[in-house]
Amino acid sequence: MRFTIMASFLFFSFCLEHSNADDKALRKRLEDLNAEKAEHWIYKDIEAGFVEAKKTGKPLFITFWCVPCIDCLGFDGEVANGNEAIKQLAREKFVSVRQVEMKGVDLTRFQFDHDLNWAGMFLNADGTVYARYGTQSAAGADAFNSVNGLVSTMNQVLDLHADYPNNKALFADKIPPQKQWKTPRDLPMLEPKLMKEAQTTRSHCIHCHNIHDAENELWEHTDSLSNERLWRYPYPSNLGLKISVRDGRTITEITPNSPAEKAGLRAGQEIDQVNGQVITSVADFQWVLHHLKPSAGQRVDVRFADGSTASMTTSKDWKKTDISWRASIFSLSPKLRIWMPQLKENERKKYSLEADQNGLLVKWINRGTTAGKAAVNAGLRNGDVVIAANGVAVPENNAAFNTWVKLNHEVGEALELSVLRGGKKIVIELPLVE
Repeated sequence: MRFTIMASFLFFSFCLEHSNADDKALRKRLEDLNAEKAEHWIYKDIEAGFVEAKKTGKPLFITFWCVPCIDCLGFDGEVANGNEAIKQLAREKFVSVRQVEMKGVDLTRFQFDHDLNWAGMFLNADGTVYARYGTQSAAGADAFNSVNGLVSTMNQVLDLHADYPNNKALFADKIPPQKQWKTPRDLPMLEPKLMKEAQTTRSHCIHCHNIHDAENELWEHTDSLSNERLWRYPYPSNLGLKISVRDGRTITEITPNSPAEKAGLRAGQEIDQVNGQVITSVADFQWVLHHLKPSAGQRVDVRFADGSTASMTTSKDWKKTDISWRASIFSLSPKLRIWMPQLKENERKKYSLEADQNGLLVKWINRGTTAGKAAVNAGLRNGDVVIAANGVAVPENNAAFNTWVKLNHEVGEALELSVLRGGKKIVIELPLVE
């Protein structure tokens, strides 16, 4: 018996040492500097997190972070090992897991806005989802995320966990029905190179946005793509209310003549539930809105912390949102294969643009692609300044212009580009070929 116990102990020690070595090797390959001196995190092993949560009775805090991405780099550093308040909560009150890619991740259990650079989920060991944290927009990766906001959500989750399972009904709709595909590698339109069983590196890992890429391409392939499907995870502001980034629940502003104002919502009110789901963050609110239909007449019931209630009703196209920031947009057709940054102020003066007129400078054309070759053959050149397309003024940046093209045009059509070159205005017929 003593020999058996000793052998088991030695085997466990060997496995633990081997696992730690694998973790260190992976961190080194990914150059995951934010994970240094963050020993309180379980690294890229969600199932080990569930085992520990069941053993300790603590809730799970799982972060999803795309290491090569620059956006949210500072915020991730604060969460991983920088901010003392987060570190103390993550170490003492939660079982904390740092997931750095999506290989093998359960797509039913871990549903969130996959275009985010950083996302967090809080769960019970039985799989119940308490909360989500992490929101991004065209205003930037950190426009909705803050240390104070995350700490507030973490403390709210601890209160919810302390009352579980008495409050289980509040989380019933936080996990939708089973997904058709268990993991990202089961997605039929996933980028081919990501299907290969290869060692995880910075250039070979499944990013969160690859999931939306695959979904978008499947919809295109099956002729079921629509703009409404691309307006994922709309914001509370789509209904006319802004939420504090410091606590994720307090209304800071109401838009005049919006559904929120018509329903009587007021700045200063603290939201407790939306459509029966407890709210701890803007991401929780987005989760509710994401699963409503894009049509007018959808009901959004709000319960406030003081027990009062209100009901909003959606208007036409209420989900319509600026999606130019979403990485998954660039996988959609039509693809331009042209990089056109916004003109700098001194460049604007050179081309005598009006104060309200945008100009996009053609800096690079990918001549190795079908679309790039078509652009060159049509006459577009580096140094051209595009000021209009089909008679419409171009948006202020390259991402917004690409998004406009994808939402309003199809392969087989052509864009009539108004271009400034050598002090003259010329017109180029740009075919959309891929």
